[in-house]
Amino acid sequence: MASKNTKTGLLTLLGIAAGSVAAWWVYKTASPEEKARIKNKINEAGNKVKDAYSNAEDAVVENYDKAKNTVEREAQKIKS
Repeated sequence: MASKNTKTGLLTLLGIAAGSVAAWWVYKTASPEEKARIKNKINEAGNKVKDAYSNAEDAVVENYDKAKNTVEREAQKIKS
């Protein structure tokens, strides 16, 4: 007997699969102009994800460097 979480997960997976098939069908039957518009939306979303990743990476590096410098300064104070 499947648990509630398993049933919910299976229903979610089925919903995602149905949505994917529907999206594929819409794209397959779309005009060339609509296909170009869809591709542009996907590319824009991909670029936004790349930008967000790059910004997050930069923030992590910056915060790491700040923390490292702070630790080094405190270590120098302790040694002195």
